[in-house]
Amino acid sequence: MSNSTTDNKPLHDERPALTGSWRPTSFGPVGPDRAIPRIGAADVSPLVPGLDLWDCWPLAHSDGRTAVVDGRCYWFFLSAPQFPDPVTRHGFARIRLLSRGAAGDWRDHGNALPDGMSPGSREWAGSAVLGEGGAVTLYYTAAGRRGEPALTFEQRLFAAHGRVTAEGITGWSEPAELVIADGARYQVAADQTEPAPGALKAFRDPFYFRDPATGRDHLVFTASAGWSDNAHNGIVGLATRGDEGWALEDPLVDAVGVNNELERAQLHWRDGQYYLFWSTQTHTFAPGTPAGPNGLYGLVSHSLRGPWRPLNGSGLVAANPAAEPAQSYSWCLTGEDEVWSFVDYWGMAGRNLAAHPELLRAQFGGTSAPVFRLKFAGDAVRLA
Repeated sequence: MSNSTTDNKPLHDERPALTGSWRPTSFGPVGPDRAIPRIGAADVSPLVPGLDLWDCWPLAHSDGRTAVVDGRCYWFFLSAPQFPDPVTRHGFARIRLLSRGAAGDWRDHGNALPDGMSPGSREWAGSAVLGEGGAVTLYYTAAGRRGEPALTFEQRLFAAHGRVTAEGITGWSEPAELVIADGARYQVAADQTEPAPGALKAFRDPFYFRDPATGRDHLVFTASAGWSDNAHNGIVGLATRGDEGWALEDPLVDAVGVNNELERAQLHWRDGQYYLFWSTQTHTFAPGTPAGPNGLYGLVSHSLRGPWRPLNGSGLVAANPAAEPAQSYSWCLTGEDEVWSFVDYWGMAGRNLAAHPELLRAQFGGTSAPVFRLKFAGDAVRLA
């Protein structure tokens, strides 16, 4: 393991030389080629009774293709008991392992990591890669600290290694920390206790990407700019594996002054170009800037380090329909161009939670959302 710094000393005295800045001027109407189909009651079926499931990602090959092991695909979900207020789930999140057969049947394999193994008090999102001989690497976020008396929102990036067996994925190694926020390029998100919704600072969501042009391994992740004290300082971070381990690099993209959270950042290679995607929500846009819908956003470039261009003019790729703006969230693109997410607050029919608190539990899906596909045409990426 290699860390860029171990004492959080600044590595930069000013804004790093970024090759991507997201500054949308408008989003315009969302046409049918970018509107996610409406979710109905028939689409909301629990995968594990008694549990809410949300952010998900597949076990994938190093080139991004979804892995199939003995006829099944393995999926990781964040999970928690079904609390009266689903927001509570974030303080109890564990990574759950499920597998899915070719016929669409789901099998629950329990918590992915053994009890007491994680260095955090909760486990948040990441990615997973299948290597030779059934070896598995799980990249994920440790939130808080193991045994902390009160929950904090510190976020750290870890990896653990296991192996696919007939029972699922077992034989996990002790998690190892990958890189540490340097306090200059990347804000240290260590002392947050009760942040307001949308105000959480980030160092989370490690997504693995092997660059087909160079063969080098990278991680992109959700972060906050260390050089800016703007309340809306979301960025997409980058780490690269070298001979001595992982090391931080300058961020790929910033949205300083525009948006606070570029969540679940992910890189994909299509037709010789790099596509960078993330999820965000209306309430994390800065006041006075155009506020886009809850949706999947992205940029494209001919080089990993830019310059980056917004997809579809504004960066918006897919959005919840205007009639149900919060029906799904946390979109994850697979190597097969499928987009997975979870059912958030569906069937609201114009109602809001402030006026209808009884809907907190009743209309929260907490399960996998219907899958849709994307089609790629250079700088245009739309629903297939």
